[in-house]
Amino acid sequence: MLSLALAGKPNAGKSTLYRAATRAEVDVANYPFTTIDANRGVTHARTDCPCLALDERCGNERCHDGKRYVPVQLLDVAGLVPGAHEGKGLGNQFLDELTNADAILNVVDASGGTNAEGEPVEVGTYDPVEEVDFIEREMDQWLAGIIDRNWESVERKSRSPDFDIDEALTDMLTGFGATVADVAASLRELNYPEDPMQWTDDHRADLARKIRARTKPLVVVANKADIAPPENIERLRATDKPVIPATADGELALRTASEAGAVDYDPGDPDFDIVGDITDSQREGLQRIREVMADHGGTGIQEAIDTAVYDLLDQITVFPVQNETRWTDGSGNVLPDAVLLPSGSTPPDLAYAIHSDIGEGYLHAVDARSDRRIGEDHELEEGDVIKIVSTAR
Repeated sequence: MLSLALAGKPNAGKSTLYRAATRAEVDVANYPFTTIDANRGVTHARTDCPCLALDERCGNERCHDGKRYVPVQLLDVAGLVPGAHEGKGLGNQFLDELTNADAILNVVDASGGTNAEGEPVEVGTYDPVEEVDFIEREMDQWLAGIIDRNWESVERKSRSPDFDIDEALTDMLTGFGATVADVAASLRELNYPEDPMQWTDDHRADLARKIRARTKPLVVVANKADIAPPENIERLRATDKPVIPATADGELALRTASEAGAVDYDPGDPDFDIVGDITDSQREGLQRIREVMADHGGTGIQEAIDTAVYDLLDQITVFPVQNETRWTDGSGNVLPDAVLLPSGSTPPDLAYAIHSDIGEGYLHAVDARSDRRIGEDHELEEGDVIKIVSTAR
């Protein structure tokens, strides 16, 4: 399953975002390091369900009237403070937890109401723009430290007559979560000596930055947009990062109210309807959330997740079926599954994503929308409904 990690300084609202996005119970408090042990849960990316092309909705539990929610893992870990790569705060534990994350949601306190250490201060007195590059710097320095600590082994390998610097670096960096292709692409962008003895700290720092940027893309979640000075949001948006204004408190309130039957709301909607009995104070609170949603097109939480999955990671959603006419599985369930795949994936890639046995027994595939067989090199697209024919079935 695709994995997203919440990063940011303490008290930026990561745990509230985690609760809203996963509906899991975690500790939330107004002091640093509320989260000590990492929390792992399941959230969802949102896309259109192919059942919108049918006469009736599919009825899948993850489809809300044509809004399809696709599971992804969400990781919430301890807050990061300056010097985390040196072990300050819970830094080493935090950074180690990020190894297997596919993308990072950098949760920033856009209100400027917490200082660099995550301690509460008067709203507007701390510059949230300082937090935009902070996470990347700490991750870059942490990875550079890992490379430094393992460099002696690379130097030892260089004494072998068949030594290849690219192979040695690939062996080392795949342990960080980089793929062979990631390492190769990063090395192509660098000028470096073939002899590891001639590498400098700058060479290793450049390599760390390239690998981190390629393997841990980042979207900035400008949290607490409901209380943030408007100029803070504009200044954050002026940075060179993807920035999504958000209110984790607002999203949590809406999901809680929806579960209680008080509002009609699906994650990612730009608005909601009040459908149950609520108090005057609850109505006032919901109205404040509605005003923020009107300014930013929603609470921003679902948008941040979707931006990470579909934009940063360039994923597509494909729907495998066994019956290409009815779009069902063997039990008659309509559009039972949704699979996230990298853009450019082919039918055999989908087969392996379903199960390795199906991939190994792959024969051909059928595009259920057109009821036509498609080739092995056919590039799948967002929303495709595909039947895989395999000897494993």
